[in-house]
Amino acid sequence: MKDTLFYKGCFGIERETLRVDSRGRLAMTPHPFGDDEQMTRDFCENQTELITPICDSVHEAVIKLKELDRKARGILNKNGESIWLYSNPPHFENEDEIPVADFKGEMSGKRVYREALERRYGKRLMLFSGVHFNFSFDDEYLYSISGGRDLEEFRNDFYLKLYKHLAVNSWLMLLLTAASPKYDRSLDGDGLAGEVTSEYASLRSGERGYWNAFVPLLKFESLESFIGSIKFYVDKGILFSASELYLPVRLKPNGVNSLESFKNGVSHIELRMFDLYPENDAGVNERDLEFAHLFIMYLSKKKDFEFTDDMQIEAVKNHKRAALYELDGVKISGVPIIEKANGILSMMRDMFSDDEAALEIIDYEKEKLRARENAGEYFRYTPYA
Repeated sequence: MKDTLFYKGCFGIERETLRVDSRGRLAMTPHPFGDDEQMTRDFCENQTELITPICDSVHEAVIKLKELDRKARGILNKNGESIWLYSNPPHFENEDEIPVADFKGEMSGKRVYREALERRYGKRLMLFSGVHFNFSFDDEYLYSISGGRDLEEFRNDFYLKLYKHLAVNSWLMLLLTAASPKYDRSLDGDGLAGEVTSEYASLRSGERGYWNAFVPLLKFESLESFIGSIKFYVDKGILFSASELYLPVRLKPNGVNSLESFKNGVSHIELRMFDLYPENDAGVNERDLEFAHLFIMYLSKKKDFEFTDDMQIEAVKNHKRAALYELDGVKISGVPIIEKANGILSMMRDMFSDDEAALEIIDYEKEKLRARENAGEYFRYTPYA
């Protein structure tokens, strides 16, 4: 029988998109949504980030995202602007068209932080856009499996273990949702133009994407050791803050994403590898997010393990491999990537064998793996033609 408590949780979506003018060029107007916390910017002034409230299901979160999207489009339409619904940016002449998000007043620290990122990474990376999926299990469920342990301590350990499993397997979610192999040559340099098919099915998740210049090696013996391993890089000046930890998976505290906020424990987990889905105005594929929920549930049942430094480095390499357009010769743990992916999906089918809705979602993702055999058909999104 389906364990309804296991399925319960809190869901949220963050969606980044660029604003463009009537020519399809980056809009050079100021952020038009005021101080609305659900319609903010990310890195640059012309990049809008929509943030849903906490919801009780993926479906509800998608509905809330669609409501925010309609509101945003209504305001943009009055200004002669629209949303660029692709993870790779449109054509631009030079970095002058990429203004750093102009946060003011009490929020000016956000602008200073982004200016520091600009100096470290350059502005072009700021144009990549995607979707982040946030999830936490219901505390009643966590209590039911805690064995009587202190709930906060158990929750922290539970999410540390889950983080490790998601980090090792993040390549699968990327493989199934990559949707941005085409880009405009202006990403390569000033004055360049024309469509390019990258070697990556998801440019932002490949070598050219937003990564730290090194692989941050984290500790998982306890939440304190995890925080301490991030603080080590911040104290050394290698990272500006916890927010600069550019990995496909994040543990998040309540409120601001800072080490100080973790004093109250882990709040939820964030998956950061989703490309925008151009076939839906909301920019997300609801079935993909439903699958992400099932995938988190599946991995949460796995046994704990030691996440060594070598394994952490390999996990990042595997993620970048899964971003490739051509998958011939790509292997995960010595197994061809499509075969490895099918194996995981088959094990998920076994786990959710009594849930018809879950099986339909898993089979939908299995069909994608078959479609990858004909990449030209699978990646039909061509915004630059």
